[in-house]
Amino acid sequence: MRSSPVAFNLGRFRPCAYLFGVLSFAGSMLAQDLPNRPERPWFTDAEAKVSRQAEQSRHEELGLTQEKKYTLSELVDLAEAHSPETREAWQAARQRAAALHLAQSALYPALDVGFTALTNRNGVLLYNTFVIQQLGIGEVAAKMNYTLFDANGRIDQVKEQRSLLRAASFSFNDAHRQLLFRVMHAYYLLLDSKGQRVAAESNLTSAQAVSDATQARFDNGLATLPDLSEAKSTAAQANYELQLRIGNERKATGYLATLVTAPADTSFDVQSIDELTIPPTLSAEGHELIEVALKERPDLLRQFSAIDAAKSGVREARSRYFPTVNFSGSLGELRAWGLQTAQPGAYATGRVYDAELTLNWNVFDGNRRRSQVRETEAAQKREEETLRGLRDRIESEVWQAFVDADTAFRQRDAATALLRASQDSYDQSLESYKYGVRNIVDVLAAQRQLAAARFEDVSARVAVLDSLAQVSYRTGELLRTREVPKP
Repeated sequence: MRSSPVAFNLGRFRPCAYLFGVLSFAGSMLAQDLPNRPERPWFTDAEAKVSRQAEQSRHEELGLTQEKKYTLSELVDLAEAHSPETREAWQAARQRAAALHLAQSALYPALDVGFTALTNRNGVLLYNTFVIQQLGIGEVAAKMNYTLFDANGRIDQVKEQRSLLRAASFSFNDAHRQLLFRVMHAYYLLLDSKGQRVAAESNLTSAQAVSDATQARFDNGLATLPDLSEAKSTAAQANYELQLRIGNERKATGYLATLVTAPADTSFDVQSIDELTIPPTLSAEGHELIEVALKERPDLLRQFSAIDAAKSGVREARSRYFPTVNFSGSLGELRAWGLQTAQPGAYATGRVYDAELTLNWNVFDGNRRRSQVRETEAAQKREEETLRGLRDRIESEVWQAFVDADTAFRQRDAATALLRASQDSYDQSLESYKYGVRNIVDVLAAQRQLAAARFEDVSARVAVLDSLAQVSYRTGELLRTREVPKP
């Protein structure tokens, strides 16, 4: 008999136990995405699921063939056609275009057409008696709402969205400008690493020739063992440099491949630097390039559009001080049927309408509109200050690019003269060494100087091309001309 109260009490707490279990399970489900320990990595089924999603979301990559040599123009076209950066900027511009159309739709009346069917049966008080009333109503109506006057608030919204659309279009152009420069820079980086690898191969050949000549003199008793060891050490150093240049070329190839959306491990070939025509001088002075940049740079033009949008925002905020006039009305066809207790039923049909003109004027809002105007005015001033800073930065970037290009031209001339002199010095030193006139130290010094000159010659020629691309990128002309050196 004493067990029944215990069983009764447990039965009372059973729903609480169920509720506790449900809440515990829900808590565990909510916390499964949170690492439970700070000193251990997070590995759960959710992480594995996201990893599978990442694996399945890989897009189809571009394939490059090894049978042809790609030109810079071809690689630029491939990048522009497949780059996700330009597609993202394009979608942002399309989003702004939709926002403009949305703002323009507010300038038109809103027209709704609908059908309403209603039936009910209720008690109603008729004089001093409640009777049962039954109704059935069906109506087809067209309703229209239109803002007749809002102090040009909607027009200013349209102007703001149109300016933002122009800004998004300029951002789209700027995305192309940046992509073009990245591809060109990567292309010239690959040319440099490829030329450095060819120079390293030539250096290894020269070092091996010195080592062979020293070995022959050593076999004839004309050179010492330290001379032979030093010559072999120089050849080994040249081989080490060659392997380093080969690795750099592979990395540069992978970087360029990813820019055109090809796999990083793709093997393909490009034109060598010897197949390109390098301009002899710059075509404009620094101040001329600055003037061009201040007219052509898409990021600068985008900032002007942002200022126009901010001005429209100020006007739209000020328009809220004025009243608004709205019209609403409807026109429809009504059919109704009704019946009351002890009364015959009634049926009617006819055209119904209503029209309403309202004027709304907010006379007090706790300075909300004043704060909105101040906010938009501050946003306009911020955009104007951003423009000032951008103009200064553009002038600095163009001037730096101009100086780098001018320096690159002079360095190229110096590197060409250095290579010629180093080659003559090496040839004469090696020939003299074979006849016993010069020692191995002189030959190795000349060989090292020639190796450095070869590397500098390649870097100087590529630097000219890269600096010209930098000038076109900084001035914004890269979008209009897309001029690349032709073979």
